[in-house]
Amino acid sequence: MLPRSAQAPPVMHGRTVLVTGANSGIGLETAAALASMGAGVVLTARDPAKGKRAVEEIRRRHPDADVDVMELDLSRLPDVRSFASDFRERFPQLHVLVNNAGVWLDRRSTTADGFETMFQVNHLGPFLLTNLLLDRLKGSAPARIVNVATEAHRAARLDFDDLQGERGFRWMRLYLRTKLCNMLFTRELARRLLGTGVTANSLHPGGRPVRTRMAHDGDTHGFFAIGARISAPLLLSPAKGARTTVYLASSPDVEGRSGEYWVRRRTRRPSRAALDDDSARRLWDVSAQMVGL
Repeated sequence: MLPRSAQAPPVMHGRTVLVTGANSGIGLETAAALASMGAGVVLTARDPAKGKRAVEEIRRRHPDADVDVMELDLSRLPDVRSFASDFRERFPQLHVLVNNAGVWLDRRSTTADGFETMFQVNHLGPFLLTNLLLDRLKGSAPARIVNVATEAHRAARLDFDDLQGERGFRWMRLYLRTKLCNMLFTRELARRLLGTGVTANSLHPGGRPVRTRMAHDGDTHGFFAIGARISAPLLLSPAKGARTTVYLASSPDVEGRSGEYWVRRRTRRPSRAALDDDSARRLWDVSAQMVGL
């Protein structure tokens, strides 16, 4: 990694940050902003070529950026395990983990591990990755975990008998369910991390929908893909959408605060379903069994 410029803002100097899904959109802007603050940033990408271009883009904006890329495919659990092992070997500390990667698909598909793709990429993969890196985060405390969810989680309800939409696939219902899973995962994670010096918070990126490539990079088609392109000019830019993520990852104002939900850099009460501690504990146990923890 590259040496930092003496003129770089010192807010994150000496801190190691991992941002998943950072080759474009909010993830790229998050990685760039934190690198500009002096952090050593490791970004992940499924496609090595796209990851390399993201690193080049960040270094173009910030020539002294301490930034690196590692390949990670959350749709393959063995890849998550291999990545976590490689990361621990390469980096002795981890101060901030940003679970940003996500996908939405309008057709049901399953991964090589046998899980519905959105459910695995948006929930099971980050769940496994976070657990595999917890010791490194605890050893680097004070440390932070930042989970990107969405305000639209309010429309979701969990059905533990059909978490993966096997009885009837409705892509939006399942996507929002994965975002509720992000919220419940954060809540239970924060409870389990009490007293460790590691915090966990979730957020909605921006105050309105954000323009990202999620709809373009997935297996979307027909009117869904057309609608995503038509609405793009009306959406929040990724740079603005990343502000709350960057704030939770870096601001001294949130030091020690955990288990909270944030919108526009302010706390907001989530849905009643997202505050259900019994569901949060049950989801944790089910998820742990699914990924083999």
